[in-house]
Amino acid sequence: ALPVALPSSRSEIFLGAMRFQQQAQRRAASVGTLGLLAIGVAWAACCILGSRPHQQAFTAPLTPASPVPAAGAAVAVSGSTVSWPALASRAAAGGSGSVLRGAVAMKAMKMDLTGKVAFIAGVADASGYGWAIAKELANAGATIVIGSWPPVLKIFKATLKKSATDEARRLDDGSLMEISKIYALDAMYDSPDDVPEDVKANKRYSGVGPFTISEVVAEVAKDFGKVDILVHSLANGPEVTKPLLETSRAGYLAASSASAYSLVSMVSNFAPIMNAGGSVVSLSYVAAEKTIPGYGGGMSSAKAQLESDTRTLAFEAGRKYGIRVNTISAGPLKSRAASAIGNDGGKTFIERAIDYSEANSPLTRPLLATDVGKAALCLLTDLMAGVTGITLYVDNGLHSMGMTLDSPAFADMD
Repeated sequence: ALPVALPSSRSEIFLGAMRFQQQAQRRAASVGTLGLLAIGVAWAACCILGSRPHQQAFTAPLTPASPVPAAGAAVAVSGSTVSWPALASRAAAGGSGSVLRGAVAMKAMKMDLTGKVAFIAGVADASGYGWAIAKELANAGATIVIGSWPPVLKIFKATLKKSATDEARRLDDGSLMEISKIYALDAMYDSPDDVPEDVKANKRYSGVGPFTISEVVAEVAKDFGKVDILVHSLANGPEVTKPLLETSRAGYLAASSASAYSLVSMVSNFAPIMNAGGSVVSLSYVAAEKTIPGYGGGMSSAKAQLESDTRTLAFEAGRKYGIRVNTISAGPLKSRAASAIGNDGGKTFIERAIDYSEANSPLTRPLLATDVGKAALCLLTDLMAGVTGITLYVDNGLHSMGMTLDSPAFADMD
């Protein structure tokens, strides 16, 4: 048996690799090629687990006849199990070095958010970008906490209990996403004093508990202590179907309040209970910088405000709290909320936006909620620890186009 020490730092990985090479050379005559390959895999597994703060012992019993584990098998390392991928067959052809390189690459991309608390605001069903972001964070091990609009809170909670939602909750490992707690949240209001009497008396708000931003932050702090990740996935424009020329002052300001200032208020209130190194992500739309017919009621202005505020908040919250603030300009998705906008000519606004996007984007593939979910995951983790104050486009490249390919001007072009 060849004892291998599990490294406690990256430097020990390289020193250990040198020791392993010396040991392997001494044993080459008796172990044989397959045995050496198995040792290489064992060391690769040690590299994968190399972030452990202490050393553990691993013993690989090897004989000249030691077989290489079959693809899909598992290798036990000091009580942990490392799955043996189909790399085994490639390793046999490329040598144990290819296994080691693959193991290092896997280690570099692994994201473990175990123990991190993520608050996602604006999730009310299992079809939108907020839900997709929550799933990606859950896949990485984060504790998921959600803030949902009070009028739909009871329906949302009831939906999650139905087996029909199981597939939408299913994570990469086959388990179902667990939501630690769902709070009522109406981001139009910062404190109880801001809530109008007619809203307080509204039966849809009855029995939901505290729902203003400051109240929810206090509840989250009491229940979870600190927060590491904050996601702003909400927007509302009561006059979104109206052209800007026909939008009232009240409708315009309501869109700005719900869709843009809500981010300012959430960062202002959550930042004091966020750990240094925490991250904030919001969702924007290309209407912030380009004219999108049908997206009215001041919503394009609200998205422009959101992107501008993102840059200012990145500076202020970065200096004061050490947290990052970014936004994602996401392409059109047929979520339940988006599907409620307009229906001229038998098509909703979002259906037309999707058709236009697929006809004119550099990438003609459908845009998926998971595309935005994975992009948000990167922004919310140390993979982008040095990135703040940006608008990241996740729209199949539509934002980069200056002319439309579905125009009659291009009809005779291949």
